[in-house]
Amino acid sequence: MLIPDSPLTMPAAWYGRAQTERSDWIYELNASEVRELEQTLAHAKRCGKPLAEITATEFPLPKLAVAIAAWVDELASGRGFLLVRGVPVVGKTVEECELMYWGIGTHMGSAVSQNAHGDVLGHVRDTGDDPADPSVRLYKTRVELGFHTDGADIIGLLCLENGRSGGASRISSSVTVFNEVLRRRPDLVLLLFDSFPFDRNEEQSEGEPPYFPFPLCSFDGEHLRTFYIGWYIRGSQRHPEAPRLTDAQRELIDLIDEIASSPDVVLEMDFQPGDIQLLKNSVILHARTEYKDYPEPERRRHLLRLWLTGHTRLAGGDPLLQGGIPRKTAASEN
Repeated sequence: MLIPDSPLTMPAAWYGRAQTERSDWIYELNASEVRELEQTLAHAKRCGKPLAEITATEFPLPKLAVAIAAWVDELASGRGFLLVRGVPVVGKTVEECELMYWGIGTHMGSAVSQNAHGDVLGHVRDTGDDPADPSVRLYKTRVELGFHTDGADIIGLLCLENGRSGGASRISSSVTVFNEVLRRRPDLVLLLFDSFPFDRNEEQSEGEPPYFPFPLCSFDGEHLRTFYIGWYIRGSQRHPEAPRLTDAQRELIDLIDEIASSPDVVLEMDFQPGDIQLLKNSVILHARTEYKDYPEPERRRHLLRLWLTGHTRLAGGDPLLQGGIPRKTAASEN
């Protein structure tokens, strides 16, 4: 097992305070690209195929494809994040926005399941579910989400409505977090590469344990990959059969949360309707502040989410970090 013994220097090892002084991580769609999206959306609607059967062939983007390739390059070998601004969602139905977003995604990768029901296009909005219920995914509520990663190469969010207030997106470089752990607490670095128990949040299939073990970090000599969901690790302790967290492990996850949210490290951004945030999951931790909604359903905060297994340039790593959440077996759903 390879473990870095010195700070990692790469474009993905950025500090948020420095990024606030730049705007080159924001890509503004130009009029020609917007027009192409509108025309291709109309073409895809005429195809009449179900959303999951739409491929890049049914959603051709010859002009925008050049920009999309640059986005993927930035995710693969750059800072690992960007914000695309100006997707024409205003005046569109939710179904039209779904189709347009799905079509853009087909040029970056293949959509994978985001939950045990097998949903490949997620809706991030408050459904009124109880956040204290361990089976409730917190993206379905308005509460604050701590720093975490998801289960694919690329995590994408398209904003349809941004709600009344709050709900700011917060991202931090997990490479920088590693470097800071190494600097502040070198005695805890080895623990990053040991397995931690993660709660399955009642999404396990028949016969599976209610938690799974997985290391927070892996390193191949060139790339550091991070998988982290702090509240899943803490939540695993509700299962008697899950390994008990040691004091050092608890110190480490508290330290990760502290570093990721520190003013020098974190980058905060507010979404506008038509914004797409793209993240390389293995090098970016993301979080969200609590938010308040409007009473009118059509004005409430609503994001569309894609988890994508990237094309060859982004491929690599453990299937758990790329393949989404396995669908529950039929026996466990009945």
